[in-house]
Amino acid sequence: MKFWVSRLVGAFALILTVSAITFGAMNILGDPLFNILGPTAGDVSNPESVAKIEAAEAQFNLDKPLPVRWALWLGDFVTGDFGVQFSATGQPPVSDLIAERLPRSLMLLVMAQTMAVIISVPWAIWSAAKANSAVDRTSTVMTFLLIGMPTFALGIILKYGLSIRFDWFPATFVANDPFWTRAWQMFLPALTLALPSAAVYQRLLRTDLITTLQEDFILTARSKGVSKRNVLFKHALRPSLFSFITIAGVTTGTLIGGALVVEQIFRIPGLGSAIVEAILREDFPVVLAIVMIVTITFVVLNVLIDILYSIIDPRVRAS
Repeated sequence: MKFWVSRLVGAFALILTVSAITFGAMNILGDPLFNILGPTAGDVSNPESVAKIEAAEAQFNLDKPLPVRWALWLGDFVTGDFGVQFSATGQPPVSDLIAERLPRSLMLLVMAQTMAVIISVPWAIWSAAKANSAVDRTSTVMTFLLIGMPTFALGIILKYGLSIRFDWFPATFVANDPFWTRAWQMFLPALTLALPSAAVYQRLLRTDLITTLQEDFILTARSKGVSKRNVLFKHALRPSLFSFITIAGVTTGTLIGGALVVEQIFRIPGLGSAIVEAILREDFPVVLAIVMIVTITFVVLNVLIDILYSIIDPRVRAS
């Protein structure tokens, strides 16, 4: 019980800290009033402009101290009210933008993470089974190339080669198409995100598998005549998954960052492109909402990782 309480308290504290820092940075480094009203925000000599300024300050709580504004915003966020996008009319609501863009980004990230795991696990097992052979050395070169290649370069190469040159995959995403058509359109962007992550997973799992294969219980299993296949899958794989699970959770943040680029390359109107657009026009409510959604997702995933740890090895709960 103490294990879970400490994890939940830490997760809650992290979310609060990120929300406070992001909210403070957005309001201190920029001028919300100017972003709402434009040049009118600086015109205090015109009674009509003054009235607009006062109305905007009241609507967005800009007439209150920063800590109070943060507390009010946080209270609204918890209830699902993300505010409205910065404009003189205060429309449209940020929640409408999130509801439109979030499913597309989730679809991209889930597909990318699933593909990375599907690619990396068999790849790592194969390399570990043939450690230090020519096959393993070739595999190592491939992983280093994928890890070292920038996401935008890999995306451009895959799009040109597989979409434009050979027309095997769609080059763009159409939001109104049927689900399975959109899933097919997402395949190449997801692969762009998945390949570098799969290379990281493969290197880590391969190393852990090779280390595990030197353990005494593995040598005992081999001495009893257990086949090499069963040794790998039934005895070595499970205890080698700790680092793999950790890096899979941590890499989610990298995938989200890569999605910013991939969504631009493949013209996917998701959260990545939304936050880029919002930053360029300094639309603070949109940036805050997306940052918080990403933070909460990251924290929840790490809590789930802790749960998986405790399932794989119950001794973790005692630590």
